[in-house]
Amino acid sequence: MKAPAKISSISALHQFLGLNKPSNPLISVFNFDEVKLAPETILGAITTDFYVAALKKDCAGGKCKYGQQYYDFDEGIMYFIAPHQVLQFEDVLLNGVKGFVLVVHPDFFHGYPLASEIKSYGYFSYVSNEALHLSEREEKSIMHIIENISKETDDNMDAYTQDLLVSNIDLLLKYCDRFYNRQFLTRKKTNNDLLTKLEALLDGYFKNDKLADKGIPTVQLIASELNLSPNYLSDMLRVHTGQTTQQHIQNRVIEKAKELLSTTTMSVSEIAYHLGFEHSQSFHRLFKNRTSVSPLEFRQSFN
Repeated sequence: MKAPAKISSISALHQFLGLNKPSNPLISVFNFDEVKLAPETILGAITTDFYVAALKKDCAGGKCKYGQQYYDFDEGIMYFIAPHQVLQFEDVLLNGVKGFVLVVHPDFFHGYPLASEIKSYGYFSYVSNEALHLSEREEKSIMHIIENISKETDDNMDAYTQDLLVSNIDLLLKYCDRFYNRQFLTRKKTNNDLLTKLEALLDGYFKNDKLADKGIPTVQLIASELNLSPNYLSDMLRVHTGQTTQQHIQNRVIEKAKELLSTTTMSVSEIAYHLGFEHSQSFHRLFKNRTSVSPLEFRQSFN
């Protein structure tokens, strides 16, 4: 398999796409119709050292593979890429694509809270079919912010430019976070199906005594089984249940532990092993943390 092409700088990206030199080497906004690639050019996999936020729609043909899934660009979507992630285009010609691309090097945020806060936006780690589908009104809100960012990058730099740009990027990310939460809620049937599949997966572990042999399933394993990224699954669960995937799994462990403590004569150590814990102390710590009593105290409350 051919290694992805590495594009280390925004200037190199502009050169690769036939764009004019960026006004600022650490931030750029451009439209897809500005790209000057030869008509027959087909993009392969690329990886960058900067953040990418893009909106695409009206793709003339082909699809884009991000992670393990393909995006269909017949409708407008936004996707987000963190530094060093791989974006793989397969048979995608940029001719006919509409939309924008915002690229920002992490160094641009140096000295601002956003330098660390941007890492808390889970959608930069969504790697499956988890793009943000914008309504017409939402797209207008996003485009208004992008126009502000584009104007600031094109104008002459002054003492206010970077502050204004960082503020607008922060606003853009917050809006996208809001719109993702809306998407989690409005796609109720799809998400209910995912929740049903999640419960069925966990039932398979807890009802078939797989925990002792395989251990407690990790968030990564469960997400992979559902063909989702770990962050997307946790964010979706948090909106619908108020809990992350890790908390959801731990709750199932505690429920099973309570059942065994109240209906069997197994020792606490045996129950810990049965539930996939290598050390009974870890089980004891989790149980007390979630219930405020120790496993033994819980058992004694039934006597």
